[in-house]
Amino acid sequence: MNRLPRHDHYIAGEWTAPADGGYFASVNPATAEPWYEAADGTAADVERAVGAARAAFEDPRWRDLSQTRRGRLLRDLGDLIGEHAEELARTESLDNGKLLREMRAQLAGLPEYFYYYAGLADKIQGEVIPGASRELLNYTLREPVGVIGAITPWNSPLLLTATKLAPALAAGNTMVIKPSEHTSASLLALAPLFAEAGFPPGVVNVVTGFGATAGGPLTEHRDVAKVSFTGSTETGRRIARTCADRLIRCTLELGGKSPNIIFPDADLGSAAMGVIAGVFAAAGQTCVAGSRVLVHREAYDEILERVTARAATIAIGDPLDDATELGPLAIADQLEKVESYVELGRSEGGKVVCGGSRPDTGLGGYFYSPTVFTGVDNTLRICQEEIFGPVATVLPFDSEEEALAIANNSAYGLAAGVWTRDVNRVHRMAARLEAGTVWANTYRSMSPMSPRAGFKDSGMGTEHGTEVIREYTRLKSVWINTSEEPAGDPFILRS
Repeated sequence: MNRLPRHDHYIAGEWTAPADGGYFASVNPATAEPWYEAADGTAADVERAVGAARAAFEDPRWRDLSQTRRGRLLRDLGDLIGEHAEELARTESLDNGKLLREMRAQLAGLPEYFYYYAGLADKIQGEVIPGASRELLNYTLREPVGVIGAITPWNSPLLLTATKLAPALAAGNTMVIKPSEHTSASLLALAPLFAEAGFPPGVVNVVTGFGATAGGPLTEHRDVAKVSFTGSTETGRRIARTCADRLIRCTLELGGKSPNIIFPDADLGSAAMGVIAGVFAAAGQTCVAGSRVLVHREAYDEILERVTARAATIAIGDPLDDATELGPLAIADQLEKVESYVELGRSEGGKVVCGGSRPDTGLGGYFYSPTVFTGVDNTLRICQEEIFGPVATVLPFDSEEEALAIANNSAYGLAAGVWTRDVNRVHRMAARLEAGTVWANTYRSMSPMSPRAGFKDSGMGTEHGTEVIREYTRLKSVWINTSEEPAGDPFILRS
């Protein structure tokens, strides 16, 4: 039996074996077969990585680098990602089952994140504050916070790493990244590009492993100044409690149960394709998945017919095949979770009108058919809880007010879609939907320039855009007395 390829941690610019010598296997979800081993990180590995990041943060090679030069390093990194896009795309497809053609498109756009923040790096600045006395100069500095601990999920490892990495480095921080134990390969493939781009050793470090033994020690480490996490709401709450105990900041992008709302005046063909894209793309494994499809009763039958007809013809199979439209779920546990929710939906009285079972692909992986439920109401668990798979519930409504009431009746508030030709309705809905992102006549559009945030149980803090720089910097107020006159009464506050 051939030994699987092994990958170590990436610490201080070098491949570093795990402190206790442990490794774990990662599985290709299309075949359910292990295809490499990654270092099983522990607190000792986290200690080394955070130490390297802290040393790099204080190293003049990084600390004293001009903001413009930092931006140049980010641009060079973006160029290298573009040059290695095919390798990175294929690695991620093998690791989490996403379509290779989807990953090619994603990797083609990934350098833009680094270019955007490369341009922003030397626009991070403070202000001069007016005061009552011209003899007192008061100005602010916006400084990096220090070592950032980033924990990324298995559904879009490189993209969701880039949304943290690019702004954090632009602001002058250093990082320790703990990828999901299920999908470490693409980030490990990216790691050597940091040195090639010219980043000093230790500015970016990667520790692989499990949440309890590597992620926990990272969030608890005394030298980690901020945590940025993307993943489940349950884990996000635990991280928030840890950060609160330590009085450090955190950014949390968490779960969603997003409504995709269709009015009868919409282009119904486009709206139906928007439903397909919103919940079946990436096998439904996106935090913004439009899994609650709300359709005006006048358009309900037509939308249901269009969606189920297209869902039934979605090509399921090998994600490396360009003809495939739906790959596997990323992990075995997720497949079991999806199956359990479908059975729950049936027991709650829902009717499966499409899918509802594992397809026979002949590959042995974690595949599940696109599934559509009708006969449900918004109080059922399959309408309230995040499934994170290719499962949609289709609910009717009769008025704009009812659509808003159903849409907002959720613990989550990550995203929402609205389909209508009425521009006034678009603005009314956008103003009242409790979601950090609202799409109209499109779904899953994204740009590094557009800020993204979650409401309610969908998280806290902002990613993307210029706003994210506030998440990765701290504000310092500086006061200077320019007067050469003798000091005044020491018991009077100066202003």
